[in-house]
Amino acid sequence: MALLFAEDGLTVNLSDPAEETMDKLIEKAEKQGFRGKLKKHTDYKELCRSLSTPRLLVFSLPHGNVGDKVLEGLSPHLSKGDIILDCGNEHYANTERRQKKCEPTGIRYIGCGVSGGYQAARAGPSMCPGGEESAIQDVLPLLERVAAKDEQGKSCVAYIGKGGAGHYVKMVHNGIEHGMMSAISEAWGIMRKMGMGYEDIGDIFQKWNSDGELQGTFLISIGADLSHKRETSSTHKTDLVISSVLDKVVQDITGEEGTGIWSNTEAIALHVPSYTLNIAHAFRLASAYRGERERANKATDGGFPPQELKIQDKAAFLEDLRKATFAACLASYIQGINIISKADQQYEWNINYANIWQIWRTGCIIQADYISSSLLAPILQNPALKPQDVSMLFDARTAKDIRATYPSLKLVVAKAVETDQVAPALTASLEYYKTVTGTDLPTSFYEAELDYFGSHMFDKRGEEGTEEPTEGKHHFEWKPARSQREEYGRTF
Repeated sequence: MALLFAEDGLTVNLSDPAEETMDKLIEKAEKQGFRGKLKKHTDYKELCRSLSTPRLLVFSLPHGNVGDKVLEGLSPHLSKGDIILDCGNEHYANTERRQKKCEPTGIRYIGCGVSGGYQAARAGPSMCPGGEESAIQDVLPLLERVAAKDEQGKSCVAYIGKGGAGHYVKMVHNGIEHGMMSAISEAWGIMRKMGMGYEDIGDIFQKWNSDGELQGTFLISIGADLSHKRETSSTHKTDLVISSVLDKVVQDITGEEGTGIWSNTEAIALHVPSYTLNIAHAFRLASAYRGERERANKATDGGFPPQELKIQDKAAFLEDLRKATFAACLASYIQGINIISKADQQYEWNINYANIWQIWRTGCIIQADYISSSLLAPILQNPALKPQDVSMLFDARTAKDIRATYPSLKLVVAKAVETDQVAPALTASLEYYKTVTGTDLPTSFYEAELDYFGSHMFDKRGEEGTEEPTEGKHHFEWKPARSQREEYGRTF
């Protein structure tokens, strides 16, 4: 991002605990023609003196208490009106706590989610700022210059809402990302068991990205690209890089990534059913513990490995797999949007949903042109939209796509179950659609058992006013409570 700002003509003053890191970045800037645009500082006082007022300080820090320590060090050298733009993947509660801490001093603290990875940070990311609107409006002209641009040239950055809304929306973005990545990797695994080569799968992804419901999906496009990459060698043709990558995702365990954990924690705390996001996270966790999987594999005499898939009509099955993958990606979007709307109602952030749509148009990891243009746009751009009506499940266009792709999702999951393919997100998405659109769930038996042992009350079929998640009005004495002597025949 420092190089991005420099490329746009700004002088960037750097501060980092590792002076070597700053030196390398300055050297890189000079090689790219930005001589004198990057300057390093080894203490906060010197850094703050170097900036014109009101100052703008951009954080790119690990989540957690690092931001508190940096803020504490900077505060004595800052003045009323200065802006801190926190562009790290920070937890929204930390952001709101720092915003409140800064209020008495007049320092304005913006929590700004940044998406697209390190490549987009250099070329132009999707940016999601939340906090005091006046502060965001002051810095928005700069952010609009550096942010990613959609097909119409409009910047993918806009004011999201109050408090920690910016970091919250970016957090949920990452939860959606994990659901989509899980589904796509499962589709990749299924194609491998069909006997397809790595580059053949890359070609299929390229087709999926060119047309239909997965058109313009960033994660599909990079899947197509990485499938053909080889390590360079002057002497011989090298193996494809993907062929050497181990099945181990560790970011949640190592602490590099907190947003996936937080997204699921929030979904559960806000009572939002999020099957695809939940299972995608569990899938990553299982993946991380490679050693434990190896031990369990031995204990179960080889586990339950996926079988080779013998498909007679490969073209037809690949089309079903494409639709199933889209259905799971759509489920991820639906669940993420529902988490955001519930949080907006609870925390009263007054989120601008049209701006979420604009921010997710391009430059972000979950860019999906069809979902964005055909499904999200008509919902989120409605000026009369209320948070409680945001759910894509209530929209006729989304419902039409769910019905159109459901048979393919069902077919693929059935084949996966039959042949032991690893397909947790695809399977969870199928169950999600069945459950959240169902009006005859087996939870009536669940409710009866709760009332049997816990007197938890229940509603009766046919009653009016049972739509909301409120306690039922009825209890049945399934088995009268008995004394210990009566129950066990004990004497005292």
